[in-house]
Amino acid sequence: MHDYLILVDENDIPIGTEEKLEAHQKGDLHRAFSIFVFNEKNELLIQRRTLSKYHSGGLWANTCCSHPRPDEDTLQAAHRRLVEEMGFDCDLAEAFNFIYKANLDNNLVEHEFDHVLIGKYDGEPIPNPAEVDRYKWVNLEWLEDDIKNNGNIYCEWVKTCFNKLLEYKKNENLL
Repeated sequence: MHDYLILVDENDIPIGTEEKLEAHQKGDLHRAFSIFVFNEKNELLIQRRTLSKYHSGGLWANTCCSHPRPDEDTLQAAHRRLVEEMGFDCDLAEAFNFIYKANLDNNLVEHEFDHVLIGKYDGEPIPNPAEVDRYKWVNLEWLEDDIKNNGNIYCEWVKTCFNKLLEYKKNENLL
């Protein structure tokens, strides 16, 4: 079974669909989402992607990220993937979106219109071992320093998105 992505223009207007691997080989702009879940201590849940992922295996990422299917909206897809990857669900709200393009391992290109979603959860996740190698709750200041000092262990989209997330949380008085 092949997964298909929603190709979009710079305004997130759908312009077609494409098989997931092909979209990443060609670097076509497609819709995606990144979920950042915080607990009551304002710690962020991050995960390390399993080594078997087709790109960025073994790298640390945000709580969950993926792509909506052609037949589902972004929020619906986010809830589906949060359960599939991390074994829980919670309320999610879109904080902001942005476009980024990055060269990845395996000669792949990530070119996404990324919807950044924020949630709150105070339980322990039950991660899917096919998706997640390990997880931890981290303080944002620690993560900011670790990304600066050890950027090679983080996924490209986390490095691109993290400062935008801090700016958003500052502007919303969430820090």
